[in-house]
Amino acid sequence: MFTASFCPLLTAQNEKDSIESTPLTEVVATAKEQKEIISAQKLSGQELDALNSFSVADAIRYFSGVQLKDYGGVGGLKTINIRSMGTNQVGVFYNGIQLGNAQNGQVDLGKFSMDNIEEISLYNGQRSKIFQSARDFGSASSIYIQPRKPHFASNKNTNIKANLKFGSFDLINPSLLMEYKINNNISLSFNGEWINASGKYKVHYRRVLPKSKIVAYDTVAIRQNGDINAVRLEAALYGTLEKGTWNVNFYNYSSDRGVPGAVINNKWKRGERMQDINSFVQGNMKLAISDRWNTLLNIKYASDYTHFENFDYTLYPTNNKFRQKEFYIATANLFYLTDFWDVSFSYDFQYNTLDADFQRMDNYDIFAYPRRTSHWLSLATSLDLNRLKIQASLLGTLIHETVRKYNAPDDKHVMTPAVFASYRLLPNEDLRLNAFAKKIFRVATFNEMYYVEMISSNIKPEYATQYDLGLKYTKRPRYSIVKNIDAQIDVYYNLVEDKIICTPKSPLFKWTTYNLGLVKIKGLDVSVGNMFRMGNVFLQTKLQYTYQEARNYTDPGDTFYGHQIPYIPWHSGTVIASALYKDWTLNYSFIYTGERYSQSDNIVYNHVQPWYTHDVSLVKKFRIKDMNFKATLEVNNLFDQDYEVIFNYPMPKRNYRFSLVVEL
Repeated sequence: MFTASFCPLLTAQNEKDSIESTPLTEVVATAKEQKEIISAQKLSGQELDALNSFSVADAIRYFSGVQLKDYGGVGGLKTINIRSMGTNQVGVFYNGIQLGNAQNGQVDLGKFSMDNIEEISLYNGQRSKIFQSARDFGSASSIYIQPRKPHFASNKNTNIKANLKFGSFDLINPSLLMEYKINNNISLSFNGEWINASGKYKVHYRRVLPKSKIVAYDTVAIRQNGDINAVRLEAALYGTLEKGTWNVNFYNYSSDRGVPGAVINNKWKRGERMQDINSFVQGNMKLAISDRWNTLLNIKYASDYTHFENFDYTLYPTNNKFRQKEFYIATANLFYLTDFWDVSFSYDFQYNTLDADFQRMDNYDIFAYPRRTSHWLSLATSLDLNRLKIQASLLGTLIHETVRKYNAPDDKHVMTPAVFASYRLLPNEDLRLNAFAKKIFRVATFNEMYYVEMISSNIKPEYATQYDLGLKYTKRPRYSIVKNIDAQIDVYYNLVEDKIICTPKSPLFKWTTYNLGLVKIKGLDVSVGNMFRMGNVFLQTKLQYTYQEARNYTDPGDTFYGHQIPYIPWHSGTVIASALYKDWTLNYSFIYTGERYSQSDNIVYNHVQPWYTHDVSLVKKFRIKDMNFKATLEVNNLFDQDYEVIFNYPMPKRNYRFSLVVEL
């Protein structure tokens, strides 16, 4: 919940750019601006460039309280877990509308490139604005990905940006961004990208027997089946109205990639093959009906195709095809009752379908073909009492499900409240005490209930209660080498009941899903960000530390009762530093993830070693005639660290990337 205030970074460069060209930004007046009660962790502009992130997943690693699940390679699946609540409790929003996946509830953040991203925000609890769709109130935490909106200098109506990246693992990654100003009210944006890589990287894989300390094996090998061939195409229209704004987004991502397998007992599995096509079209419109009434409309249609193949007969051969469809529409209305009191009402409707094609020797169709209808209704209010700001919301969720085979689960009707508050402790200093309490729930995904031969329609919904208390301090000294100070500390407590767990049996084709009765999560997030100026040199630093204790208290008779749940480290942190001198920028980042366990039993055989990486980059900007250039050289995992994010999935050692950006 800290504000990653890297935005003032490289102020000298920003001031220089503003002198050379002054963009004219359209401003649409509404009744009044709705400010957030509790600010988010944010990465935008120069700070995103400083992190050298290849995808959105890479950038989010630098937020506090986040664990990234990365199975290795350029095309490997990348999902996140925030404050130990689980991947399915994270809502991911793209240009204001949530990305859905009713099949497995997970959004692969590796599919979203940084070339077209303007800002990434992370909110714990929920975004503390009441003018939003009802579904925005329904996640334990939320990530908002804002694609770049066209901005034009006074003498231009076209922007072109070309980017070519190449590097280790035979990576080649060209992209093109084109923006066109149709008229003063409408602009068009197109972005295309191709990613191709063999994904082959050298790893040093070593295992030592925990008790005897005997080296079981020590292997240097080339990681296989991490190749990717992917194309991403996006187009968008942005427009302004007399009293509002609108946009329409078209998105398509198609890929053919390998899914690297686990390394078990020094046996290197090739893993699976996966082909997917993800497409959606969505629109958003905001209008100020009057000085005291604003309205919002979201609409979306999405189609997803996924093809999994695994012909390893030592496991279980699979050749599965899944097709998802989603239709979504939402409306929200905000009423300004007084100068300090606002009220909103929102309604969302969503319809999901999942079809599958399984190749079985007996040709017997076992799939359930689920259909899910979801309704969300929210009522929220916000009070701005000068130094004290309060927001409260009540979310009603109604879910109805049908299946072609087996028994459909009972309908779900649940009410979940939330309260957020912020109090400015000192009248002349930006020192705030922030707090929130929230209750949420989620139903099992289609995979968790109907995956192939596993039918688990009796799985209970997962309920969670979140509590957070934090202090945030911001200062902008005027007469000092220190130009910016941002500091925040948060303590939190989460209680998760009937946590849904899905684990493989033998063979892997058959899975089992069950509810884990009670998980208690205690945590601490600390962050400090500073910006310094010493003559012509600007230096920005950010330090973050997270402590998490997430323990299973389901059954006192279990051997793992009171143990830390899998893959949650007690200690983690990041360090980021950037220095700017004229047209040169030097960036450094460090990520640390402490010891953790790969299974529920916290025993020596399940212990996973801590890992850390150092990344550096050097950036040079220059200009030739009317063209702006930026050349970047990156060295990732500088000290050649052997590490694993997921047990038995070794990550790349030292690797390199070079990119050249041209803007017209």
